[in-house]
Amino acid sequence: MSGINFNTANQTFRQLMGNGLTYRVPRFQQDYSWTQDEWDDLWQDIQGTLDGGEPAHYMGYLVLQTRDNKTFDVIDGQQRMTTLSLMVLAVLRGLLDLVESGIEPDNNRRRIEQLRNSYIGFLDPVTLVPQNKLTLNRNNDGYYKDYLVPLQKLPQRGLRASEHLLRKSFEWFCKQVRDSYAVERQGAEFAKFIDGISDRLFFTVITVTDELNAFKVFETLNARGVRLSPTDLLKNYLFSVVHRESSHPGEIESLERRWESMVGRLGGESFPVFLRAHWNNRRRFVREADLFKTIRAETPSKARVFELIREMEEDVDIYASLSNPEDAFWTLEQRPYVRELRMFGVRQPWPALMAAHRVFSVDGFTAFLRATSMIAFRYNVIGSLATNEQERVYNSVALRIASKDLASTADAIRALGTIYVAENPFRQAFAEKVLRTTSSRNRHIVRYILFCLERHLTGQEYDIDNPQYTVEHILPENPERNWPGFTDDQAAEFVYRLGNMTIMDAKANRELGNADFDAKQTVYTESPLEITRKIATDNSDWLPDRIAERQRWMAKQATSIWRVSQLG
Repeated sequence: MSGINFNTANQTFRQLMGNGLTYRVPRFQQDYSWTQDEWDDLWQDIQGTLDGGEPAHYMGYLVLQTRDNKTFDVIDGQQRMTTLSLMVLAVLRGLLDLVESGIEPDNNRRRIEQLRNSYIGFLDPVTLVPQNKLTLNRNNDGYYKDYLVPLQKLPQRGLRASEHLLRKSFEWFCKQVRDSYAVERQGAEFAKFIDGISDRLFFTVITVTDELNAFKVFETLNARGVRLSPTDLLKNYLFSVVHRESSHPGEIESLERRWESMVGRLGGESFPVFLRAHWNNRRRFVREADLFKTIRAETPSKARVFELIREMEEDVDIYASLSNPEDAFWTLEQRPYVRELRMFGVRQPWPALMAAHRVFSVDGFTAFLRATSMIAFRYNVIGSLATNEQERVYNSVALRIASKDLASTADAIRALGTIYVAENPFRQAFAEKVLRTTSSRNRHIVRYILFCLERHLTGQEYDIDNPQYTVEHILPENPERNWPGFTDDQAAEFVYRLGNMTIMDAKANRELGNADFDAKQTVYTESPLEITRKIATDNSDWLPDRIAERQRWMAKQATSIWRVSQLG
């Protein structure tokens, strides 16, 4: 955190809202999104504190940005601040109900005025327009300012989803306040509630001076509730650039439609991760920690913002599809390689694949996609090599493809040569590979390897996900007494070696159980799979040396199966 300009202090809710300070949710930040689960959690925490439990309740981090220490942009914490404001307004509504019922009207009016001035702001006595301590974003502030703060009748139709949540939150807290504090219909009880929570709720307030410091601080935080994401922080910056230069409201509307379309297209994929992959396949490599700083420096104008959006739109479909092999985006020939990359859990090629898809023909891209799958199998699955160098190479190749420095698919594949594990080291690593099938990912990869070997032997294609087949451990995972040729240490060492595994019909596998090798050998001879029959024909017993020998044979086949011809 060195070099970051920020101040940190613990502040109670009373301190936060005092001294004439005002707070603004940035115009383009996310809308209000808390639901009853969060409202109830907060209410129960507060009640537990007021009922003599903990002396205070910690509300988490609040990240603020300011230039004058009077007006603060709420970078992280708007959900909590908005909800506390709605809770105070619910108390004011309870006091107003007492006034309208003729219960201590003068005292309760004074309580309303004092609490409003302390925590909400003040109403202009002529226009009744509120001067609020808290300003929400552009989609929520109108409803908050025009209806909630003045305690007007709340419209329920024609609202945004977030405005409905604001209304429901206010009404939910009205009910909690009424049920808990209106029994004796005394305004003092309402005021006592607000006075009690204002000194018991406290935040760790981090105050920064600009967006870059906010982003760096934000990366370290895990505040309570629905948090502002890096996506929202970046969106707020880019939209503010356009807003500053734009005289046409349609530009902001267009930008928002296109932004939301991209976020929706990504689904569960992380927008910041997509953005970094997008950036690194077109420009010089940027580390995750420097991404926001770099984008801010290189996107200073409206024209550059729209250029960035156009470029992201070009990349978003392939990026989203890379995590979904069944997406209609892929051809039948491409789909297996996308499925393999997903199975291997390898994302380092994605920037290069994004660039290759833009530049190369369909056939050229397919060849490049296949090469990345073969490299991933050799480098990641079998070699278990460090990914730092792999990421650097792929990003370098992505940039060279984008700049047309690598003019053909063959050139691009050859540029990946430094991360292609050569034949001898690959064969050796394969011959010694252990994959513990207690992991579902490893179990899937073992099935994939064994079915690939079967296809190499017979040319027969199988659905590796077909539940008719299961992975058989020849030396069982729990060998009991039927395997005297293995010591306990040898059994532990060899049971998850690739050479000790094959594919069997699920029913036959269950019936065979932990039988000895003689019994298994008889069943293997009847298998429809050559890779399994071969165990019976090539071995009269099953000992450590036979497992090692079979795995060396498998490794030899593997060098032909997982091979990129351009790389040797």
